[in-house]
Amino acid sequence: MTASPPQVLVIGSVNADLTVQAPRIPRPGETVLGDHAQVSPGGKGANQAVAAAQAGAHVTLIAAVGDDPFRAPALEGLQAAGVHLNGLTTAPAPTGLALITVAGDGENAITVASGANLHLAATHLPADLGAAHTLLLQQELTPEVTREAARRAHAAGVRVLLNAAPARGADPDLLAHTHHLIVNEHELAAVLPATAHLPRQAGSADIAAAARSLLAPAGQGPDTVTVTLGAHGSVTVTAAHTHIQPALNVTVVDTTGAGDTYCGTLAARLAHGEGLERALAVAGAAAALACTRPGAQAAMPPLADTLALLDRPAR
Repeated sequence: MTASPPQVLVIGSVNADLTVQAPRIPRPGETVLGDHAQVSPGGKGANQAVAAAQAGAHVTLIAAVGDDPFRAPALEGLQAAGVHLNGLTTAPAPTGLALITVAGDGENAITVASGANLHLAATHLPADLGAAHTLLLQQELTPEVTREAARRAHAAGVRVLLNAAPARGADPDLLAHTHHLIVNEHELAAVLPATAHLPRQAGSADIAAAARSLLAPAGQGPDTVTVTLGAHGSVTVTAAHTHIQPALNVTVVDTTGAGDTYCGTLAARLAHGEGLERALAVAGAAAALACTRPGAQAAMPPLADTLALLDRPAR
């Protein structure tokens, strides 16, 4: 009998993304004329769920949407990827909406109206999280819900991955129930203790040292911290090891959703039983490939494409 695909449970946000292509990101008070706009599915929770499904995981998403015109476009990517939505709640609020400007060099600026996402409550969480292998969380829901989900999963023996994005101040209780913390440089600075500081021009050694300060004894907080560095790859620390994963060289079209692609892929490959360094490499390749395509969920590559890029012969 064929083994069931790995179980990844994502508890997070669902948005409709309204994306405008523009020559550059507007400065404060400035209007910039764009040349293309579209509505597409997004939200960090939904994005990471789609990425995990694309990377070979059996994924369930717990989330909230409204009963409004943005509901259908917000869910279409999840449905196409085969993500299970039996934990979806209809809230008395509009579906979350993200306003995204994508510049000509691929960089982006995002403003989010959370809407229904803030109506997901602890009462909507599954009573038993123990069926999942991995729980993947972000920070677009209320802190109370994210914290309670981490507590329940930790108590059930489920490995908890937290992408601490968008950046917030450190939440010691949440970190205490997190096994693997994933942050970028800005988010790393936000979760560091008040007594710790990340240099303005931080190198990989500074980042590794800062990340290592967040490690905690087994069962009392993160045993692994990964810091994503965009075009410079990533740095991952454990108590015994520091791993620097270089980025793959690709032509960047749009970085929207690249971080979510990374997190979802990493969760899926770890749930699949791959070793940490291989899972980090696959996640980096998936994120790099996502940057070569426009959009968020639409740009997330299937596992076969990711592996082909990762394992291509060096020239």
